[in-house]
Amino acid sequence: MNLAQVYSRGSRGVDAPEVVVEVHIGHGLPSVTLVGLPATAVRESRDRVKAAILNSGFEFTQWKVTVSLAPADLPKEGSRFDLPIALGILAASGQVPAERMDGVEFIGELSLSGAVKPVRGVLPAAMRAGCDGRVLIIPEGNSAEAALAEGTRAHGAACLSDVAAWLHGKGDLEPVRRVEPVNDYPHADLSDVVGQPRARRALEVAAAGGHNLLFTGSPGTGKTLLASRLPGILPIMDDAEALEVAAVSSLSLGGVDLRHWRMRPFRAPHHTASAAALVGGGTRPRPGEISLAHHGVLFLDELPEFSRHVLEVLREPMESGKIAISRANAREVFPASFQLVAAMNPCPCGHAGDASGRCHCTGEQIDRYRARISGPLLDRIDLQVEVPRPEAFLAECESATPEPSAPVRERVIAARALQQERAGRLNARLDFDDLKRHCQLQPDSKNLLAAAAEKQTLSPRACHRILKVARTLADLDKAEHIDVPHLAEAISYRSAAAHSQPQYGA
Repeated sequence: MNLAQVYSRGSRGVDAPEVVVEVHIGHGLPSVTLVGLPATAVRESRDRVKAAILNSGFEFTQWKVTVSLAPADLPKEGSRFDLPIALGILAASGQVPAERMDGVEFIGELSLSGAVKPVRGVLPAAMRAGCDGRVLIIPEGNSAEAALAEGTRAHGAACLSDVAAWLHGKGDLEPVRRVEPVNDYPHADLSDVVGQPRARRALEVAAAGGHNLLFTGSPGTGKTLLASRLPGILPIMDDAEALEVAAVSSLSLGGVDLRHWRMRPFRAPHHTASAAALVGGGTRPRPGEISLAHHGVLFLDELPEFSRHVLEVLREPMESGKIAISRANAREVFPASFQLVAAMNPCPCGHAGDASGRCHCTGEQIDRYRARISGPLLDRIDLQVEVPRPEAFLAECESATPEPSAPVRERVIAARALQQERAGRLNARLDFDDLKRHCQLQPDSKNLLAAAAEKQTLSPRACHRILKVARTLADLDKAEHIDVPHLAEAISYRSAAAHSQPQYGA
């Protein structure tokens, strides 16, 4: 037989489309030709595959070998096709039975010795293989990751000769087995935050409704400390959410850390990060930080220090929960349903409004500093809270007993349950029809919102976000309707620090 077909999986965004590796051995000078839009790493597989076949005790054909990766118009990248190409050559040359490969898919990189090495993006491939009812052969190093895809029959392989023996029926490949990790919720605890009752309240509201949050305050007042405690008061992910997060991690980071299974991600990129690093990109688009923060928290410390262009690209995914990256030869869509938490100083030196009078920034300098954050971006941040410098801090440390994360998390879970039962989504994700249905106001509340909108020149989007926050506050109180206190508190979070006018220094 001089023709063989082997099934594999490619990579396109967080999807894993089927790729058929067709191998033909025919007359001609000894050579290996790869067709089907192979990237550099795929073209280099010719040398890896030849060495792996020879070092595994098989013969490499002395005829012309043509390898086609179908569909031909799908770009192929990475080293994942080494194993199926090698098996296709062995099947076409009659060294392994081709009929045993029906209903089986193969993924893996080959070392020169014939060992099967781990590759990126195995989890999406395992999920798709399970949907198509096929068995998946993967590197042993990816076994724990593939086991997360329930309903998929997968086997781990250590080397090419083991796979060949399995095809001959002379050996077994170990099936992957899922071991559910036990997490003790090792997040930092909210009890470490002494004082700051308003900031703690805003953190709880943000967690309960999935709202975006901005802390503004002088250096050392606890902005980063507060933000880092948010994952500890969020509920753990369900299996569907955890699989989505793991699929992005598999594609971008090359694997899944099972120690963090079902724990919401917390990503904190440095302010020097580029737009491609934040939202994703590259010649072959890869997920960025916002996708790695999917179903979790994206924390941007020193917000005005980020490039304005970088911040502006956040606006669309903050609304849609996904990011589309277009290139000349590809368009990929990655999930990006993240919760933004940001922190900033009130001025370049960080001490504007401080009673000590240490700030010597001019009004022009402060305006220029704050103008690095555009109005449309601030409009999308529901909670904007000032974190003041605590007074009598040592006395507070001695007398206060801050509430830990556990009871706050219970309130958050209860509030989220009400939202899911009522609308099937968190309040931060309510659309216009949901607002009309679930956020109706009494006449006195309508007058309050109208007065606030006129006084603060609020946009319609800002008013809608106030209603969403008020609905969350009502849910925390287990109230059926939005009352005036809920709306007043929600409005107070928009009069924020980012727009306040401090007493400038000399």
